Amino acid sequence: MALDEARASGTHGGGCTCGDCPHGAREGHRRAVAAFLAKRDELAAGKGLPAGVRQSPSASRQWVSDELTGAARAVADRGRDAGDAWFHLVRLRTLAVIAVALVALVLGETATAIGAGWSTARTAGLIAGLVTAVLLAVAASYHRARGGLLAPLIGEDNRLSTSRTVAACWVLLAVFAVLVLSLQLAGASDHEERDALIEGLDLTRSAGVLTVLALVCAVAVVVRRVVSVRVLAQRLQKIRADRPRAADLLTDDSGRGSFTDVSYVLVNGVAVLFAAVRLARRPEQLPDLPWGLALLVAVSAATYFAGKYAEGGRPVVLSVVRAREAGDLDAPIRTGDDIEIRGAGFVPPGAGGPAGLARLVVRIGTVHVHVPLIPVSGGFANPTDTVLTVPVPVEVEPGSVDVQVVTAAGVETNSCRIDVTD
Repeated sequence: MALDEARASGTHGGGCTCGDCPHGAREGHRRAVAAFLAKRDELAAGKGLPAGVRQSPSASRQWVSDELTGAARAVADRGRDAGDAWFHLVRLRTLAVIAVALVALVLGETATAIGAGWSTARTAGLIAGLVTAVLLAVAASYHRARGGLLAPLIGEDNRLSTSRTVAACWVLLAVFAVLVLSLQLAGASDHEERDALIEGLDLTRSAGVLTVLALVCAVAVVVRRVVSVRVLAQRLQKIRADRPRAADLLTDDSGRGSFTDVSYVLVNGVAVLFAAVRLARRPEQLPDLPWGLALLVAVSAATYFAGKYAEGGRPVVLSVVRAREAGDLDAPIRTGDDIEIRGAGFVPPGAGGPAGLARLVVRIGTVHVHVPLIPVSGGFANPTDTVLTVPVPVEVEPGSVDVQVVTAAGVETNSCRIDVTD
């Protein structure tokens, strides 16, 4: 309600950074990100350090890490506010998309009627489009707090789900096709015409499209189950995103292009377009999808499912060694020394930002050590996905202790035993 009132009143200007309106939340997030990047690059250049910590490398590193961690948390808070505001904005945009699609349907029906004449099928198509648009608008209003029409397509990690989006496209096409047939049947006065329309629902003609519909819906359900089981078993790391993005349909959690997602979307997009054209050409029956195209969709679905099942993996610590700088002598690990943890999977996809890096923790014995952020120009030298450098605090008792890494997703690695001496 506060967002709607602020939007209606128009009292927030272009430089607003408050959290009471969508524009203010987005602008506040942009400014927080810009401030963080400026501070990171300044500290990476050795500027802005207090005089009291300049003489101690460990003290200056800890001070820099604490400053960046606090700034990263501020960016994360602003990002969550911007994500909440985005949901209210996208609901209006989905309603606009529905209106544009309905207008395009009217213009298309009118343009194709020139020369061919108006028919009952065209009237049924317009009414079916209007009914579908009303149903979608009602659903968008019901889910207005979660992005309108996008709400059913958003996964538990707050990203657009590729499998759900593909399944939703096929379901929407099937519902529209059945509505067109039903309306034609209601307006048919001739007995033979009614029989022909009923035969349009025959399985021999619609087996291809029904098979594809069942397959993509099954993939959407099974993929969700597989991901949930793998996350609970700590074999897959999931980081919640600030908000959904259209690029989620074609990328993995880290934002890199995914072959399985791209192929699944492209193949199904072409198949849906083909089915829509067939429906426009033969509105008296369900789209007769050729088995060759249905098999192509099945292959892309199998590839997509296999990719989802194979992705991820549990983080692992391979070794722990004493970090040695130039001029240091070889020596055992003592309290106060830096240790270098080598392994894989320390930074899960989607956790490469400063907020995710700041949540990395190393357990040394019974002591939890937050991994320090070491800035460099344009990024961070520590932590990385394969190497972490942390100090051994004085609270660690000398002797044999276990070292474990806890990632930003809350997944624990295996233990690696080291010996700490006085």
